[in-house]
Amino acid sequence: MGEARLSEKHKCLVVIRVRGERDASREVEDTLNMLRLVRNCHAVLIDDRPSNMGMLQKAQHYVTWGEISKENIALLLKGRGRLVGDKKLTEEYVKETGYKTLDDLAEAIHKGELAYNSLPKIKPVFRLRPPKKGYKGKVKKSFIAGGATGYRGEAINDIIKRMI
Repeated sequence: MGEARLSEKHKCLVVIRVRGERDASREVEDTLNMLRLVRNCHAVLIDDRPSNMGMLQKAQHYVTWGEISKENIALLLKGRGRLVGDKKLTEEYVKETGYKTLDDLAEAIHKGELAYNSLPKIKPVFRLRPPKKGYKGKVKKSFIAGGATGYRGEAINDIIKRMI
């Protein structure tokens, strides 16, 4: 998660914590802390390296994840991106990093050219609201079984739009 440049073959994933720590094992709590998902409705952008996928499998009953679109990355950056000191992510900051606009930065993150959490003076976690009209299922069941946790694929984009 600390690399500045990623290889081209990695996809950008968004991981959202949907459950609290109640009844979570110590191992799962540690995994969630490593992912920086310390509270409910927090989200992070990661790639699909085997180490990250292993952490997602370990915490699959507490998080949901999927492949995020470039448009939703731009929405996250504009609406919920924060700098240290809880300042909004601005175009001036993006120009300091070497990109012209927030959309260019979002495209670089989506293509895997840049790891979001490697940017200087940026908070790696997005604090989201609970989704409008809910999660569309119980948070104790997997997405495949009609719940909210686990792998969603492209369906994660719908829930991201409802949480921004």
